[in-house]
Amino acid sequence: MAAHVVDVLVVGGGGSGLSAAIAAATAGARVVLLEKNHHVGGTTGLSVGSITAAGTRWQKAKGIVDTPDEHFADMSRFLGPLDSRENMALRRVLVDNVPQTLEWLRSIGLRFYGPQPEPPHQKPRMHNVLPNSRAYPYYLLREARKRGVEVRVDARVTRLVREGNRVVGVQAVEGGTPVDYRVKGGVVLASGDFSSGRDLKSRFKPEVADIDAINPSSTGDGQSMAALEGASIVNGDIIWGPSLRFKAPARDTFLRRLPPSRVLTGLMKFALDVFPVWMFRPFIMSFMTSSLSPEPTIFAAGAILVNQEGQRFTDECKAPAFDIPKQSAKQAYLVFDQTVAEQFERWPDFISTAPGLAYAYLSDYRRTRSDLYFVAETIDELAVKMRLPPLSLAATVREYNAGLPGAQGKRKPIATGPFHALGPVQSWVVLTEGGLAVDETHRVLDAGGVPIPGLWAAGSVGQGGVLLAGHGHHIGWAMTSGRRAGRFAAEASGNPGVDAGTVTVDPSNASNLRFQVANQQFANDGRPAS
Repeated sequence: MAAHVVDVLVVGGGGSGLSAAIAAATAGARVVLLEKNHHVGGTTGLSVGSITAAGTRWQKAKGIVDTPDEHFADMSRFLGPLDSRENMALRRVLVDNVPQTLEWLRSIGLRFYGPQPEPPHQKPRMHNVLPNSRAYPYYLLREARKRGVEVRVDARVTRLVREGNRVVGVQAVEGGTPVDYRVKGGVVLASGDFSSGRDLKSRFKPEVADIDAINPSSTGDGQSMAALEGASIVNGDIIWGPSLRFKAPARDTFLRRLPPSRVLTGLMKFALDVFPVWMFRPFIMSFMTSSLSPEPTIFAAGAILVNQEGQRFTDECKAPAFDIPKQSAKQAYLVFDQTVAEQFERWPDFISTAPGLAYAYLSDYRRTRSDLYFVAETIDELAVKMRLPPLSLAATVREYNAGLPGAQGKRKPIATGPFHALGPVQSWVVLTEGGLAVDETHRVLDAGGVPIPGLWAAGSVGQGGVLLAGHGHHIGWAMTSGRRAGRFAAEASGNPGVDAGTVTVDPSNASNLRFQVANQQFANDGRPAS
């Protein structure tokens, strides 16, 4: 079977993969992008949709003076003791280049509003996409096609092909048919994180191996394939989650269904820029209550978690997210009384929050998520509405109340009707930070810190040790690293049509990066840090 020959092949059709493909094609390369799912979008299309950046036109329009240097310093505020494990060279790549990424996204049709504050950032930097995160794959795919990228869905890459020390292509299966590709420039891995990859989670953090992820397609394909070729995974044990999230509605909310047209997003941006945010509160709530988490404060106040058998199964104030996946259907319900319900109707007690946007109180869930809000005058009636065993739930509440006070601290009993419930709530691994070791031009490095010729990585699979805590850093890294990796892979193709441009890398920084990667690999030896 003859192999298809291209300049650059991109594995993965999320934000980083589409950005890489567009950049490579813009540089003059012939590009094929392979996406294993039926459609492109990846985790980017499932996200809240924010990008955090400093020194942007949106900040300047609001009189905010900010710099990448300040952004760089503030990223440490999110990490605490993990800051010592950060890849500072790649953090520098992110903060210096993400403002240009935002400008590029704007140039291809995307619209943003903000910036919004998110402590501990000392200045507002969070730019939110309009009307929702689905705008990213819409405009990126349109631009990719405009640039001549050949996008193939239902195409799963099964292994990298290597000749000598160089990656020269991939083997894939498209619609059940094996297909070989050879590349002149290189392969760009952009296949996402391993939040749904049981084997990699078992290797780095076994306690979350069986916990589901937001994106079931994030199985760590790129990390696994590159590891077989000698690549290293850095910070594999740093995993965000598990965390609690309310079950998504059976149908998308109105906000998620909005088309990302220029006219609509332009009107939305104008309104958000001119009018106060409180005027749009019902609109924002319809989005928030479909995707966010219950605050731990409601458990400290007296809400309990029960499973589908009506039984309490965990200490809600410790780490309930680890226990919910062990229950029937991997879900649970919050149960509380009128005293707690009244407390969570006003500041400072709220059910959920989206930084810089709004707070969701119990009445917001009652109005926008009737599918997961229950209320009744008695516990027995509440159980019937929730389709739980009434006798079991009543016994659970009696047992909980009998343990108060003392063992439960300052938590309130479930005693005053009407009684309330929210759910189901599920436990999710949100993101994994473990990416392949890469240098400042996004070349994948082996265990000794030496680049593997022909292989680049972007987005989560090419995270290289940079830690992306806080909103807006993962998407910012995805688009920024994707654009850069695609460009560098195109330059390596030797295609006369490729404009090499100018690339400057500080040799001392590159050396330090290789040393840092080697040290991290030696310290972890592929195992979770103790």
